Amino acid sequence: MTEFTMPRTCYARSGDVNVAYQVVGEGPIDILIVPGIISHLELIYDLPGCISYVQRLSRFARVISFDKRGQGLSDRVSGVPSLEERMDDVRAVQDAVGSSRTVLVGFSEGCAMSTLFAATYPERVSHLVLIGGFIRSRPLPDAEFDAIVDKIVENWGTGKMMRRVVGAAGDNQEMLAKLGRFERMSCSPGALRTQMQMNRSIDITPVLPSVRVPTLVLHSQADALIQIAEGRKFAAAIPGARFIEHNDLPHVGYSADSQAMADDIEEFVTGHRSETAVEADRVLATVLFTDIVNSTTRAITIGDRRWHELLNTHDRLAKRVVEQHRGKLVKSTGDGILATFDGPGRAVRCALAFGAEAGQIGLPLRAGLHTGEIEVRGDDVGGIAVHVAARVMGQSGANEVLVSRVITDLVAGAGLKFADRGSFSLKGIPGSWDLFAVQRD
Repeated sequence: MTEFTMPRTCYARSGDVNVAYQVVGEGPIDILIVPGIISHLELIYDLPGCISYVQRLSRFARVISFDKRGQGLSDRVSGVPSLEERMDDVRAVQDAVGSSRTVLVGFSEGCAMSTLFAATYPERVSHLVLIGGFIRSRPLPDAEFDAIVDKIVENWGTGKMMRRVVGAAGDNQEMLAKLGRFERMSCSPGALRTQMQMNRSIDITPVLPSVRVPTLVLHSQADALIQIAEGRKFAAAIPGARFIEHNDLPHVGYSADSQAMADDIEEFVTGHRSETAVEADRVLATVLFTDIVNSTTRAITIGDRRWHELLNTHDRLAKRVVEQHRGKLVKSTGDGILATFDGPGRAVRCALAFGAEAGQIGLPLRAGLHTGEIEVRGDDVGGIAVHVAARVMGQSGANEVLVSRVITDLVAGAGLKFADRGSFSLKGIPGSWDLFAVQRD
């Protein structure tokens, strides 16, 4: 991944309101991202995978993002803006950046307004992409709806809502603190309540047959906020719309180890997935994922200050042990690491050594390893082998190192011993996988 510099935040005038926007990249295609109910132009880069997602899109397009009026860095307004006013803001941003026609990418709540905009102003939309959207709010009795809103508002600013948006990446305390700040800076609890009540009345069903621009609907089985059935309904109701289903992406549509939806968008808009655009080299490597067991519970027990001290010690330890075993520490995952090795034996011994030393400072680890072809993108890695290693780790227990069968085959004669743990179905990975636990001396 190339170094990321925070883009400059500018303002477009929409009537009497100042709408904050940013531009990343200089590609020949304009992509305008319409956010959901929560947005903040500058803090969004704290979300896992956001920077690499934007960089991926900017390799073939100019990426334009904005905060809706009343949200993030845009002017606060009284009440809740109507869909018509929100459409005015999109046109104001288009005009401010000199874009006559854009790929409109709506996310979550932003899908409804994006669809209405595409049907109303087809001359200003080349393609419509809808991620994690819904046609209308799920009908609920007033009492049940009010109870849900009360709970969300009560916890606003703690990061609990955004944790569901970003998925498992929000489990560690450092990330949870960032998510809480993102919530607080996006809007106030009262403004959130008002907006949720207004969204309840949105129903764009009559508009959908009028959409005539090429449309792509993306949704994930793992979306914790909007069921995938809503995405299917959306695609079925728009003439000629294409629907792509993902297995393991969170509601936000991207994650720290996957840019699959960005790939889908490029192929839909340009007709191909550019191999040169992703700057990827493919090599054979052994991938190691580790994770601190019950990190959230431990952080609550010992307090934030002591927990951050332990995490810093964990990160220094990881760097030293990985380098001792001739590996590359790709990145920290908050309460774990991703590392790669050019030899499976060294990778297994590194996992054992790291687990033993982390245990001495009171941090029980679990680890997973797999050998396969990976894609090297600058300082980051991707590919199916990375996903498999992460899923293998997900099956391991405290103080356990699990490996796939390919590793046991490759290290035969290296003096390592394994115990058969049986066959497993790994989420999002086809087939049945035989896993083995490394036996410690």
